Parts: sequence; C-alpha cells; structure tokens
Amino acid sequence: MKEAVILSGKGGTGKTSITAALATGMSGVLLVDCDVDAADLHLVLDPKPRNTHEFVSGHAAAIDTELCTSCGLCAEHCRFGAIGPDFSVRHEHCEGCGVCAFVCPTEAAAMLPRLSGHWYISDTRLGTMVHARLLPGEENSGKLVSAVRRAARELAEADGTSLILTDGPPGIGCPVIASLGGADLAVAVTEPTMSARHDLERLYDLTKHFDIPMMVIINKTDVNERIVSELHTWCRDNSIEIAGVLPYDRAFTDAQINRRTGPEHDPQGLGVAMAPIRAKLVERLFGDDE
Repeated sequence: MKEAVILSGKGGTGKTSITAALATGMSGVLLVDCDVDAADLHLVLDPKPRNTHEFVSGHAAAIDTELCTSCGLCAEHCRFGAIGPDFSVRHEHCEGCGVCAFVCPTEAAAMLPRLSGHWYISDTRLGTMVHARLLPGEENSGKLVSAVRRAARELAEADGTSLILTDGPPGIGCPVIASLGGADLAVAVTEPTMSARHDLERLYDLTKHFDIPMMVIINKTDVNERIVSELHTWCRDNSIEIAGVLPYDRAFTDAQINRRTGPEHDPQGLGVAMAPIRAKLVERLFGDDE
C-alpha cells in the first residue's frame, strides 16, 4: 500500500481539482480529504456517507441551571466573555480553560467533552472516501486530520487497497504536518506567482525535514512564463521531478460548477492532459515494486 499526499504551499493553486482529476483514472484507490478546515473534495464527488463518527476534542463549559445560584463568579472570572447574562455558556467563545468550574461554589459549572466535528467513511463514484468537517470556530484540526488518516489506513489495509490518494491542506502548519507523516510521496501543486513559489520552497523544506520525496505539478502555466521558467530551474537545482504542467483552463471551474472532475467534464482536454501526469505519479510510487 502506498500513500500520496497532494499539497500546496498556498491556497487556490488547484490542489483539490487536480486530486480529483488524478483519481478519475485510477482503480483500487482510496480517497482522503484532509483539508478539514475547508473541505471541498466532496463538492465534486458527491459522497454518500456510509459511517458517521463524532470528533471530540478538548472540553467546553456547561452550567447546570438547577445548581446555579447566579452568584456571578463564573462571568466575573471568565476572560473570554463566554458566560451570558442568563449564565448560559456562549459555546463559540469558550476556550475550555475551566476557570468557571474552578470558582463555582455550587459545582454548577463543569467541563464536558467538546464536540468539534465529524468524520465520515463515504461511497463515491470513484470509490471509497474518508473525509471530515470541523465545526465552525473549532480547533485541533491537526488531531482531526490524524483521526481521518488513521481510519483511512485501517480501511485500506482491510480492503487490500493499493493506493491512498490524499487531498491535503494548504500551507505548512499543523494540519499539513499531520497529513504528511508516514506518506510515501508528496505532490506539490504550485502556480507561477511569487507567493506560490515562496510557499513551495517552504513546503519543500518541510518534506525534506520528514524525509518524504516530493514531485511538483505546475498549474496555470500561462499566467507568468518567467516564473514558470524559474520554477523549472529551481526544481532541477533541487533534483525535484516535475510530474507535469497545466495551462490555466476554464474547464476546471466549469467541472466544479457541474459537480464533476476535470476529466469527467472534459475528457478530450483535461482527460488527455492528466493522463501522463497520472502515469508519472504511479511510476514514482510503484516503479520499484514491479
């Protein structure tokens, strides 16, 4: 079993569209969406949940109105304004610090496990998909990513799946680190802009730190030919294989609007363009096993 994680140093490079496009022509693949803060792979794959699981992380305050004497100590000591005038808890403001439970003389305030999101095992037309959604304002997305990847690996091993294809989060923060651990290959999707190039270099430093090989896909190549040339030079100087290049193509956007992957929507255009990129990815992952 191999795992490839599709990443981007910044948002908006086309990472999710390319992940979906790669998966369209693959068999025996398990799809994973680790961009739990702003998941959108489901928008084109229309998953049907088979199993739904709660993600509980941290604690949040709760006040028992029958025990509460309205003394006001909880509101006085809460620095986050989480206690309302009626001594109810404003969940979105609660940081889980526990000071209300500490100062409450009647033990009306208590810290309870906090529901922070859900993760799912779903069926899609391209195969099984493991994905998640963090609730608005919740934290610990790195922990949710770890839970999703753990479930995906267990499912892949049970089903004998040969490849896990993961749509990772943008950036280089905690969720990205959680999505990378133990992966066989990082595929960085970039675009010819100064910010994208800068963030690609940061992403490369991260993959080097974890000793994970990286390939690059350059998207929207007709935006700035000079930076495209610089990206080619940088990849060559760092011995990074370029899996492929793609021009800006409105078909990707049209595919999303129609809830389809690029190759499904435009088989003679994007379908043909993605085929050699997919072949290089498979060769890089499984070439030594043949």
